[in-house]
Amino acid sequence: MPSTMHTEDWQSHISRIEQLARAQGLKYHPVEFEVVPESFMTEIAIYGLPVRMPHWSFGVRYIYQLIQHRMGLSRLFEVVFPGNPGRAYLAKSNSAAENVLVTAHVLGHADFSANNMLFRRSQDQVGEHIVEQAAAHARQIAMAIEEHGLERVELVLDAALSLEQHIDIDQGLRRPRYPETIAERGPPVNDEFAKRFASLGPDTARPTHSGPAKKAPIPPHPESDLLWFIAQYAPEMEPWERDIFLAVREESFYFYPVFACQIMNEGWASYWHARLLREADFLPAAAYVDAIKCHSDVVRPTATGDNVALATNPYHLGFSIWEKIVESQGLDAARRIMAEDDDFSFVRNHLTHELATELKLFRFKGPATGTLTVQDMDLPSLHEALLHPKYGFGAPRVSAARVHVDGKLELHHDHVTDGRGLDPERARKVLEYVAKVWRRPVSMSTVDNDQRSVEISVSPGLTPNFSR
Repeated sequence: MPSTMHTEDWQSHISRIEQLARAQGLKYHPVEFEVVPESFMTEIAIYGLPVRMPHWSFGVRYIYQLIQHRMGLSRLFEVVFPGNPGRAYLAKSNSAAENVLVTAHVLGHADFSANNMLFRRSQDQVGEHIVEQAAAHARQIAMAIEEHGLERVELVLDAALSLEQHIDIDQGLRRPRYPETIAERGPPVNDEFAKRFASLGPDTARPTHSGPAKKAPIPPHPESDLLWFIAQYAPEMEPWERDIFLAVREESFYFYPVFACQIMNEGWASYWHARLLREADFLPAAAYVDAIKCHSDVVRPTATGDNVALATNPYHLGFSIWEKIVESQGLDAARRIMAEDDDFSFVRNHLTHELATELKLFRFKGPATGTLTVQDMDLPSLHEALLHPKYGFGAPRVSAARVHVDGKLELHHDHVTDGRGLDPERARKVLEYVAKVWRRPVSMSTVDNDQRSVEISVSPGLTPNFSR
């Protein structure tokens, strides 16, 4: 029986769902809900924010997990932006019953982002008003276009957005430039042997240096925060160009926790929307049934591909793990895990062999219509397969290794740690973008997908050179 619940009825239930959530122990900043057309939902999902700097790549890129919250695999029910207040955009095509579930789901996200340490650290650095900050960045870009022209601004955005995943989350958003000189090494503190050695006479005294301080190399160590490094050390970068790089970097710091906690976060929100619905005795029976059906669609596993039992639906996987944690350890323990973990520790510590078998996450082989046999039941391998795409913000491990005397920038791809090669053509295109803002030659050592060594060199405005 279809629900007769209307949008107005759903809106009248928001405060009751919030009261129920707080009574269940959820703690979150206020959330502003807004119903928007499907076209606007799609635009938000592609751009990652309601208003964001314009760039041609947003028109062609896939709706990537980094910049969206998706319920299900093909339809957008909501997009959530953590902050104070949080923002939740709901699709106008949602039924009222679906919006009841989405409201509870959003409150689960709000609880997660307000209490998880990775989210809190990000918001402490970036701020709690990312929607307004992104709009300010968009205005900044518009002013740059007016002053310097679309072509020049787009060139800088090409380079910055091609490196948007290349940040160092451990260094923090605001960090000082490198020391310009190498500090002198003084005598060891409380070194009795050195004191006795020096007391033997003037011939054994440590030499003193009175000459000029030695200039420190740039970078003094491999630097993986390429957005920061180029903004600080590109030889001829203009202030407005530097500001664009730092704006992209700031937004990347905001998006990182969404990426690094996706399984946990979506699972937590799914657990809470299911739990709150069970407690919401004020809902009409038909609306409750429709919302539960929506829940089943959201957390269903999805079969796909050859030799794979199930593709990973983060809602399904996260929801299943949280249910087991609450069942075996209690809600207080689950909240501690929610506050302290990211997907790496969450999956490794709590996706057990028993649960993986129950969820049929191990690799299978055989025809889809015939008997399937388990091909691999190694739990660490399963963990690695699930987590490998998340290493390094999903980007290859590339660092700035050296700036030569003539200004040439030398990059290095750590393919050994990374465990993968690069497509030379795609890597070359990124280096071309970088060379245009670095305004000096740029090179990178790597391996291709066949593990053959490759050296890619690009000069501004010149044809790139490949060597193996």
